[in-house]
Amino acid sequence: MTSSTSSSSLQLRLSKEEVAAFLDTTFPALTRRQLGEVESLSLNHLRMRLDPDPAMIRPGNLVSGPALMALVDVAAYAVIAAHNGPEAMAVTNALSISFLRGCQFEAVMADATILKLGRRLATVDVRIWQRSEDRIIAQSTVGYALP
Repeated sequence: MTSSTSSSSLQLRLSKEEVAAFLDTTFPALTRRQLGEVESLSLNHLRMRLDPDPAMIRPGNLVSGPALMALVDVAAYAVIAAHNGPEAMAVTNALSISFLRGCQFEAVMADATILKLGRRLATVDVRIWQRSEDRIIAQSTVGYALP
Protein backbone atom coordinates (compact mmCIF):
# COMPACT_ATOMS: atom_id res chain seq x y z
CA MET A 1 0.00 0.00 0.00
CA THR A 2 1.34 3.44 -0.88
CA SER A 3 1.11 6.35 1.44
CA SER A 4 -0.38 9.43 -0.13
CA THR A 5 0.74 12.95 0.44
CA SER A 6 -2.12 15.37 1.04
CA SER A 7 -2.05 18.57 -0.96
CA SER A 8 -1.48 20.51 2.26
CA SER A 9 1.82 18.67 2.80
CA LEU A 10 3.04 18.97 -0.80
CA GLN A 11 5.99 21.22 -1.38
CA LEU A 12 7.82 22.39 -4.45
CA ARG A 13 11.33 20.99 -4.70
CA LEU A 14 12.16 22.61 -8.06
CA SER A 15 11.51 26.05 -9.52
CA LYS A 16 9.89 26.61 -12.92
CA GLU A 17 13.36 27.17 -14.39
CA GLU A 18 14.75 24.02 -12.77
CA VAL A 19 11.85 21.93 -14.11
CA ALA A 20 12.45 23.33 -17.62
CA ALA A 21 16.18 22.55 -17.37
CA PHE A 22 15.40 19.03 -16.10
CA LEU A 23 13.11 18.39 -19.09
CA ASP A 24 15.79 19.75 -21.44
CA THR A 25 18.34 17.26 -20.10
CA THR A 26 15.92 14.32 -19.84
CA PHE A 27 14.50 14.35 -23.38
CA PRO A 28 16.49 14.27 -26.64
CA ALA A 29 17.19 17.76 -27.96
CA LEU A 30 15.74 16.83 -31.36
CA THR A 31 12.26 16.15 -29.93
CA ARG A 32 12.25 18.43 -26.88
CA ARG A 33 10.59 21.40 -28.63
CA GLN A 34 7.70 19.16 -29.71
CA LEU A 35 6.86 18.38 -26.06
CA GLY A 36 5.87 21.87 -24.89
CA GLU A 37 7.35 24.51 -22.60
CA VAL A 38 6.71 25.14 -18.92
CA GLU A 39 4.57 28.27 -18.62
CA SER A 40 3.96 28.39 -14.88
CA LEU A 41 4.41 26.38 -11.72
CA SER A 42 2.72 26.63 -8.35
CA LEU A 43 1.99 24.27 -5.51
CA ASN A 44 0.16 21.22 -6.92
CA HIS A 45 -0.07 22.70 -10.46
CA LEU A 46 2.01 23.10 -13.59
CA ARG A 47 0.99 24.65 -16.90
CA MET A 48 2.66 23.84 -20.20
CA ARG A 49 2.25 25.44 -23.62
CA LEU A 50 2.66 23.67 -26.92
CA ASP A 51 3.00 25.59 -30.17
CA PRO A 52 2.29 22.82 -32.67
CA ASP A 53 4.56 22.35 -35.64
CA PRO A 54 3.62 21.00 -39.10
CA ALA A 55 4.61 17.43 -38.16
CA MET A 56 1.68 17.41 -35.67
CA ILE A 57 -1.06 18.25 -38.15
CA ARG A 58 -3.78 15.79 -39.15
CA PRO A 59 -6.66 16.09 -41.63
CA GLY A 60 -9.01 18.95 -40.82
CA ASN A 61 -6.09 21.19 -39.78
CA LEU A 62 -6.17 19.69 -36.27
CA VAL A 63 -3.38 18.79 -33.86
CA SER A 64 -2.93 15.01 -33.78
CA GLY A 65 -3.94 12.86 -30.83
CA PRO A 66 -0.41 11.45 -30.36
CA ALA A 67 0.98 15.00 -30.06
CA LEU A 68 -1.63 15.81 -27.40
CA MET A 69 -0.94 12.57 -25.51
CA ALA A 70 2.78 13.42 -25.49
CA LEU A 71 1.97 16.85 -24.05
CA VAL A 72 -0.21 15.25 -21.36
CA ASP A 73 2.50 12.76 -20.42
CA VAL A 74 5.25 15.39 -20.22
CA ALA A 75 3.07 17.78 -18.19
CA ALA A 76 2.32 15.00 -15.68
CA TYR A 77 6.01 14.04 -15.53
CA ALA A 78 7.00 17.68 -15.00
CA VAL A 79 4.55 18.40 -12.17
CA ILE A 80 5.70 15.25 -10.38
CA ALA A 81 9.35 16.26 -10.80
CA ALA A 82 8.58 19.73 -9.45
CA HIS A 83 7.22 18.22 -6.23
CA ASN A 84 9.33 15.05 -5.95
CA GLY A 85 12.68 16.23 -7.27
CA PRO A 86 14.46 15.47 -10.55
CA GLU A 87 14.09 11.69 -10.79
CA ALA A 88 14.53 10.60 -14.40
CA MET A 89 13.38 7.04 -13.71
CA ALA A 90 9.73 7.87 -12.94
CA VAL A 91 7.70 6.05 -15.59
CA THR A 92 4.14 6.22 -16.88
CA ASN A 93 2.14 3.21 -15.73
CA ALA A 94 -1.30 4.36 -16.95
CA LEU A 95 -2.69 7.06 -19.20
CA SER A 96 -6.38 7.51 -19.92
CA ILE A 97 -7.50 10.35 -22.16
CA SER A 98 -10.87 11.60 -23.38
CA PHE A 99 -10.86 13.86 -26.41
CA LEU A 100 -13.79 16.26 -26.09
CA ARG A 101 -13.39 18.36 -29.24
CA GLY A 102 -10.96 18.91 -32.08
CA CYS A 103 -7.75 20.72 -31.20
CA GLN A 104 -7.21 23.62 -33.58
CA PHE A 105 -3.76 24.14 -35.06
CA GLU A 106 -2.79 26.92 -32.64
CA ALA A 107 -1.30 27.23 -29.14
CA VAL A 108 -2.37 24.45 -26.79
CA MET A 109 -2.24 24.66 -22.98
CA ALA A 110 -2.00 21.74 -20.56
CA ASP A 111 -2.81 22.14 -16.86
CA ALA A 112 -1.43 19.31 -14.71
CA THR A 113 -2.71 18.92 -11.15
CA ILE A 114 -1.50 16.29 -8.71
CA LEU A 115 -4.34 14.13 -7.40
CA LYS A 116 -2.09 11.86 -5.33
CA LEU A 117 1.64 11.79 -4.73
CA GLY A 118 2.64 8.68 -2.82
CA ARG A 119 5.95 6.99 -2.20
CA ARG A 120 5.60 4.57 -5.13
CA LEU A 121 2.73 5.91 -7.26
CA ALA A 122 1.50 9.30 -8.41
CA THR A 123 -1.77 10.23 -10.12
CA VAL A 124 -2.15 13.46 -12.09
CA ASP A 125 -5.15 15.11 -13.76
CA VAL A 126 -4.23 16.92 -17.00
CA ARG A 127 -6.63 19.15 -18.89
CA ILE A 128 -5.81 20.43 -22.36
CA TRP A 129 -7.44 23.64 -23.52
CA GLN A 130 -7.25 26.43 -26.08
CA ARG A 131 -8.14 30.12 -25.94
CA SER A 132 -10.01 29.81 -22.63
CA GLU A 133 -9.60 27.46 -19.66
CA ASP A 134 -13.26 26.51 -19.90
CA ARG A 135 -12.80 25.30 -23.50
CA ILE A 136 -11.44 21.86 -22.63
CA ILE A 137 -10.06 19.92 -25.59
CA ALA A 138 -9.14 16.77 -23.64
CA GLN A 139 -9.03 15.47 -20.08
CA SER A 140 -6.56 12.85 -18.95
CA THR A 141 -5.65 10.90 -15.83
CA VAL A 142 -2.02 9.82 -15.75
CA GLY A 143 -0.43 7.35 -13.38
CA TYR A 144 3.31 7.25 -12.70
CA ALA A 145 5.38 4.60 -10.96
CA LEU A 146 8.08 6.22 -8.86
CA PRO A 147 11.46 4.58 -8.20
